[in-house]
Amino acid sequence: MSGTTGSTSVRPTDLKAVRDAVLDTAGPIAIAGAGTAADWAGDLDPVDTVLDTTGLTGVITHNPGDMTVAVRAGTPLRALQDELSPHGQHVSFDAARVADGATVGGLVATADAGPAALVFGSLRDLVIGVTIVLADGSVARGGGHVIKNVAGYDLAKVLHGSYGAFGVLAEVVLRLHPVPRASTTIALPCPLEGAGERAARILGGPYEPAALEWVSDDGGRLLVRLEGTRDALPARAERIRELLGPEAADTPDDVWERHAGLVRGSAEGAVLRIGARPSRLPDLLSRLRWRTATAGLGSGAATVELPVDAVVEAHGLVHEAGGTSVLRRRPDGAGLPGWGPPLSALAVLTALKRELDPEGRFGPGRFSPWIQGAP
Repeated sequence: MSGTTGSTSVRPTDLKAVRDAVLDTAGPIAIAGAGTAADWAGDLDPVDTVLDTTGLTGVITHNPGDMTVAVRAGTPLRALQDELSPHGQHVSFDAARVADGATVGGLVATADAGPAALVFGSLRDLVIGVTIVLADGSVARGGGHVIKNVAGYDLAKVLHGSYGAFGVLAEVVLRLHPVPRASTTIALPCPLEGAGERAARILGGPYEPAALEWVSDDGGRLLVRLEGTRDALPARAERIRELLGPEAADTPDDVWERHAGLVRGSAEGAVLRIGARPSRLPDLLSRLRWRTATAGLGSGAATVELPVDAVVEAHGLVHEAGGTSVLRRRPDGAGLPGWGPPLSALAVLTALKRELDPEGRFGPGRFSPWIQGAP
């Protein structure tokens, strides 16, 4: 992680220890989890302390009847899923780096999501409560078992995509869903130019896909995932195949592992995460110089790997299309911008940073060049 050379590392194991760590240190602090997104967003400026959240693990409370779970933020999501599985429940979330050990807190802080966002949204939609430690050591709670949000903020939504720049996320309360009884995926060979029209036909009909993604491998394919009961799923899959034509066929579920590989990208290129209106996404992607790509044609989220010299241009094109973009991988030594041109909501972002972290202690540089140093 850039900016951490020579810094002191602390690894608290409970909420009190997090508070003590913040109060007992001076200067800028980087918040680190499993390290699966250490080089995302803006380059981290030099910090004095790295606060390692991986000691904050374990379930606090699981209410199977209410389908909620409270968990410490450093818990790997895959470990949480294993613990929930015997109850027939899970967090309906499938970002690629979950398999790499990404923590619950890190997934919230980076606004990550996977193909399941088509139906269940991102963690912004699944988090119903948080506990956060602020720069002055105060503990703020919002949502979950506490009905009134602190200081009028919906803290869960404020922290989603904050990249550790607002405070230390210590505990999270999540909404759960039943594990699907059965799942199948249908693939259609399809170039990007025709993918949007086919996706619109699926989304406009009574087909209820659980995921709908276009991937660039094998010349381009449209992937349709269906979930449901074992009895109903075959007939639903047949209707999708009839809609898409004779080239549509069932495909092994490991196709989603290949999808995750494209999302991660390779060590040679730069990876950009894009959010745009779904109807604009295929045209936007056609204008970018990507090497590989995945596109959620219902969710509006895409991930592209680009040559290093195409990143600045891509940021600009996404901004012109009314979308957002954030850098998710940069080759070592590549001085690439983590963000595109400033958004209209920059004043709100700056005001939140000033309110929650007035001295700019947490995650300096993560929102560079939008926010430089202490606000």
